[in-house]
Amino acid sequence: MALIVHKYGGTSMGSTERIRNVAKRVAKWARAGHQMVVVPSAMSGETNRLLGLAKELSPEKSTPELLRELDMIASTGEQVSVGLLAIALQAEGMASVSYAGWQVPIKTDTGYTKARIASIDDARVRADLAEGKVVIITGFQGIDPEGNITTLGRGGSDTSAVAVAAAMKADECLIYTDVDGVYTTDPRIVPEARRLKTISFEEMLEMASLGSKVLQIRSVEFAGKYRVPLRVLSSFTPWDIDIDEEARSGTLITFEEDVNMEQALVSGIAFSRDEAKVSLHGVPDRPGIAYQILGPVADANIDIDVIIQNVAHDGKTDFSFTVNRGDYGRTLDLLKTQVQGEVGAAEVVGDPKICKVSIIGIGMRSHVGIASKMFRTLSEEGINIQMISTSEIKTSVVIDEKYMELAVRALHKAFDLEQAGS
Repeated sequence: MALIVHKYGGTSMGSTERIRNVAKRVAKWARAGHQMVVVPSAMSGETNRLLGLAKELSPEKSTPELLRELDMIASTGEQVSVGLLAIALQAEGMASVSYAGWQVPIKTDTGYTKARIASIDDARVRADLAEGKVVIITGFQGIDPEGNITTLGRGGSDTSAVAVAAAMKADECLIYTDVDGVYTTDPRIVPEARRLKTISFEEMLEMASLGSKVLQIRSVEFAGKYRVPLRVLSSFTPWDIDIDEEARSGTLITFEEDVNMEQALVSGIAFSRDEAKVSLHGVPDRPGIAYQILGPVADANIDIDVIIQNVAHDGKTDFSFTVNRGDYGRTLDLLKTQVQGEVGAAEVVGDPKICKVSIIGIGMRSHVGIASKMFRTLSEEGINIQMISTSEIKTSVVIDEKYMELAVRALHKAFDLEQAGS
């Protein structure tokens, strides 16, 4: 008998009919002898609806008091889901019980709307499992030291499920989504994209951070840290699919030693359109200049990604970095009003029409020439590289946004990613 955690996203819980199918699937696993813990999201669109109501009443900037109430409101979507799923399971003749995060309890810090999990007390859940019950726990939420409900931020249900699996030392955590696994790249751009049978946590973390939307970044970090095997699979397969077949479907996200490092130099290609570049020209080349530029940006809670400082000539240099496109205007304004005069830069310029394309693979550790092949491929397509960022298992380039799809298709073909076992 294994202890299995299932997580279902909002689309999977999007209607009573879909909830009924989730209940049938969970019941199938329970009848096969597994102890089952289920972590569902709110029904699709529900959290946006609830927060939209709050915004109608208070469109002002967030205060700690407002954020507390937003968490109180947003948490109700998951509470509805767990109650409905428990009822659906009971209708299937399966004993079940639902809990809000604070009832488990899942303890967090006090960071309203973006809390982090501190600990999980699993005694109550284990007692229910021992009685043969399916336990359903709200995703996305917990309780802070003062007894206030907190939420973990968007995608937090993935993190909740992995955290529960880690606390209970589950045999596997299955993430059911509206896709059937992790692909070499987005099939909407490259129809030949191939579903991966396995991928390492490191690779998945890079893919998630570089633009892949399959899993939330914090959930992958959590799984890797606590060595929780994850499987991404589709909730839209027939609920009565053979359980052994289902257990082998999708993509297993596992440990590097379990992945054949020789099977692929590059495992996947990620991309992000939500990028913008800002540059300061004619910056004095002196110690501390990077901090003088980036310190105020960080203080404004703006995330910085790729950074380049050019070779200095005549005591001057150019300094460029990328930010999320949503922060572009704010960053440009901050640099012009607070930083340019302070550091003595000649001008501040920006480009909001860029993108980032990345190749990822643990095989890159043990093979040379991967980056040069990437650069050659882009050159042959006439694509100019504006910035480059590398790590042991990825190489990212910043290019003009209009070339993004061409770059992804060309790189996917160049690294033979459409071939199984490539």
